[in-house]
Amino acid sequence: MRVVLLSDTHGFVAPFIKEMTRVADYVVHAGDIGGLSVLESIRPDNGELIAVKGNNDPPGKWPDDNSTGLVDLAESVQVDLPGGMLAVEHGHRIWDTRHYHQRLRAKYPAARAIVYGHTHIRCCDCTQAPWVLNPGAAGQERTKGGASCMLLDADATGWQITEYRSGEISPSQSVAA
Repeated sequence: MRVVLLSDTHGFVAPFIKEMTRVADYVVHAGDIGGLSVLESIRPDNGELIAVKGNNDPPGKWPDDNSTGLVDLAESVQVDLPGGMLAVEHGHRIWDTRHYHQRLRAKYPAARAIVYGHTHIRCCDCTQAPWVLNPGAAGQERTKGGASCMLLDADATGWQITEYRSGEISPSQSVAA
């Protein structure tokens, strides 16, 4: 199963990420979306789109918001995937930024991995379970070197994370377990 992980689009999605999402089984957006048009642009052709709202997704902020759009998104979700559960939240409610990963692991101990956004800093912390993943910013704002996302390949026997950043010809890092 191919799962594209992204966050912090703020109204724009890098073209290479849009292309990746078309063929995904799941696309998971960890908040700060920037409008319903962003969600439509990353909807997989034959898969499922899962999104949570971030601190920049309050009612009425984006021009194409409505009562059946961003307003209805959950603050967090848990997704059952082959080989384990993926927890997703934006992360803006964890005020202790020095201990983000520790606090997320305590909040979702049954997860195999936790995806969050908010910081715009791409991070793949697979040093302990559950993994803590931040795909970075997939848009144009504060990308810290280019728009980025992650690809999770999941099956019952193992998960593998591959990191992508715009301007790089090949994935920047791959971790398996």
